[in-house]
Amino acid sequence: MKSNTKWQGIAEADQQDIRALLQIITDVRLGRLDEERFKHYRLTRGVYGQRQLGVQMFRTKIPFGRLDTAQLEALADASEKYSTGNLHLTTRQNIQLHYVQLQDAPKIWADLARSGVTAMGACGNTVRNITASAKAGIHPEELFDVSPYVQALFEYFLRHPICQEMGRKIKIAFSATDEDAAFAYFHDFGFIPRMDHDKRGFKVL
Repeated sequence: MKSNTKWQGIAEADQQDIRALLQIITDVRLGRLDEERFKHYRLTRGVYGQRQLGVQMFRTKIPFGRLDTAQLEALADASEKYSTGNLHLTTRQNIQLHYVQLQDAPKIWADLARSGVTAMGACGNTVRNITASAKAGIHPEELFDVSPYVQALFEYFLRHPICQEMGRKIKIAFSATDEDAAFAYFHDFGFIPRMDHDKRGFKVL
């Protein structure tokens, strides 16, 4: 990953994240960083230890589960190359890979980053992936589409300094209507659309 061509198509912020993860993994292997500190660090970068020794789970962070074709292909290719060929869909609208070698985590991230998929804040005590109703934007009874608000909140908290050293994880959901398909009521913060004449807002739970 030292060659500049290896970084082609990867945003600068992702490059910094991937380089930092690669350096931390190197520090652990050389005994310069203890395992407990490494555990905290890798979790906030989507690298989660499995019960099986010597392998990791790699979790992505996909706001409200929305993916385009290129991103789906990148995830499938990464699973074929670095994992079992299977993808695991999570309850928080994420996709994760199992049985990943630790040294491959930065490579997976680099491959996925070219399509706009990140692992930053996917695990650990962070603002976790923000979920939304599956029918957001097309629900016939919604007051407005919550998707742009989910995306904006995702972008605001992604790499926000406060999100890397939190005491506990935070989970947020947006429901499209009062039927609350995203189960906003049992999240740390839940949002349901409201209108005050022509002004948009949310019922906050």
